[in-house]
Amino acid sequence: EWESAIRVGVLDCGEEENYETCKEYGIHYYPTFRYFKAFTKQFTTGENYKGADRELQTVRQMMIDFLQNHSQELRPPACPPLDPVSASDITSLFDKNSHHYTAVVFESNNSYVGREVILDLIQYENIVVKRALNFDKPFLEKLGITSVPSCYLMHPNGSHGLINILKPLRSFFSSYLKSLPGVRKKLLLPLQLPAQENKEENTEIKVWKEFDKSKLYMADLESGLHYLLRVELATHKTLEGAELKTFKDFVTVSAKLFPGRQPVVKLLETLQEWLVSLPLDKIPYDAILDLVNNKMRISGIFLTKKVQWVGCQGSRPELRGYTCSLWKLFHTLTVQAALRPKALINTGLEDNPQIVLQIMRRYIHHFFGCKACAQHFEEMAKESMDSVKTLDKAVLWLWEKHNVVNNRLAGDLTEDPKFPKVQWPTPDICPACHEEIKGLHSWNEAQVLQFMKYHYNSENILYKYIESQTDSSETEQGDTRELKDKSLLKKPSGNRENKMQDKENSLDSESKVLDKLIANHGPVKDSGKSAVESANLKETKQAVSFLGIGFSNIDMSLCVILYVASSLFLMIMYFFFRMRSKRWKVKYYRSSV
Repeated sequence: EWESAIRVGVLDCGEEENYETCKEYGIHYYPTFRYFKAFTKQFTTGENYKGADRELQTVRQMMIDFLQNHSQELRPPACPPLDPVSASDITSLFDKNSHHYTAVVFESNNSYVGREVILDLIQYENIVVKRALNFDKPFLEKLGITSVPSCYLMHPNGSHGLINILKPLRSFFSSYLKSLPGVRKKLLLPLQLPAQENKEENTEIKVWKEFDKSKLYMADLESGLHYLLRVELATHKTLEGAELKTFKDFVTVSAKLFPGRQPVVKLLETLQEWLVSLPLDKIPYDAILDLVNNKMRISGIFLTKKVQWVGCQGSRPELRGYTCSLWKLFHTLTVQAALRPKALINTGLEDNPQIVLQIMRRYIHHFFGCKACAQHFEEMAKESMDSVKTLDKAVLWLWEKHNVVNNRLAGDLTEDPKFPKVQWPTPDICPACHEEIKGLHSWNEAQVLQFMKYHYNSENILYKYIESQTDSSETEQGDTRELKDKSLLKKPSGNRENKMQDKENSLDSESKVLDKLIANHGPVKDSGKSAVESANLKETKQAVSFLGIGFSNIDMSLCVILYVASSLFLMIMYFFFRMRSKRWKVKYYRSSV
């Protein structure tokens, strides 16, 4: 009903097609409300109004504040005045015939009822709604108003009086005024919204994937890493301070503990080495993204570029997904830390049984999109995380808190009806975890720990539904061929450009063949042999070294050559002028008389 004054739109930043838009507008947390003034011609990311909470009433009040703060000259024509009128303005309306009703809502200074009723009635004709404050007590007594909010109505024939309504609520006032004789909705033309692009070609039918709930799926873990590195992190244009430290620690722990395929582990290791080698206090996100996307074409590193939920798939696209995979990822890291206690030696993170939990806590605080969820997790961490003294206790602490969250969200709007929030593990997958003492349910924590170490062990991971590096390379080659064909159609005579493009494409395809050879699509078992093979391939291929900002070997060679050449040139010039100076002194020297 407020549409002619303020329009409301919704953008889902969890949808892949919206990633770039959300990044461009700097959306960090959800929900984020951005307000755009009417008749804005230049690009703007909007004004960020923050309310006290996420309640619908608070959101409505923020919308009203935005409308009131809007500059008058660029205000939407249909937006009525929202400021209060004076007692003299109201008195001047008495005993006058008019073509419409006039309703005045009397209220206190901090009330929004009057402004809400004004906006509720903007699409109705034969009625004008105003608001007045309850400062003039004698005037209110004269009108017979004893409490606020109250509504005073002036009829077209000049009669006026107080409306008797059961409850002084916005909905009651609006409903009564809409039902007055002669008050009807205006015939408005439909809003001209931008035409949506035809997405039939890109529409992909989501096929339900059958899965075993007693297994862990690598597709969930890798999809979670993809979303974390390419989507959630992308909301931060630069990383610095506590954010950068958190990301560095997360990458270090993941590189050492993630039980993934070799190309993914190698990507994490390369990212870790690059971050450690950078003596910078601030790193642009785009530099991180270039490495994750392997723009430098390092052989043998790969991370899927699309989401493929299996154990984390929801009955609707907006349910489960990333949040489920993030829980699974950190459960996996806590278990791997307990199973491999020496994995973090020489990282500066060893000898701390809480390290994975602390990194999770900091990551959720700085990067996780759901701000309310982050606050709840922080409260749980403050309450009992310090009590964790061993790596096994860290596994149990996260399991216990996950069940606390499940209990709180049971029956919530975010709950997937096909996957209700229950206490996990359920008796059907771990009967030994459940006990009954004096008729009350109890957990056998020793059995729970044993189950967690089994469930999140690399031996229990299934590699079904994962995208292979070969598949990704073939897709990229297909896209390259398509782009090449289009460019040939556009420029049939551009032989020089086409030849250069052909050479680049042939080099790219050779590079991808080498990538295919090095890719290992199973869990990491024997990294020594593959490291040697990788080194050999790097000699064949144009190797790349990251010296902080991504210089290749050719770049470094050119730098050295130019440095040596400039040094030689300066030395030659020095000796030239030195010799010339000596000859000048001999030629023009005169002995004293």
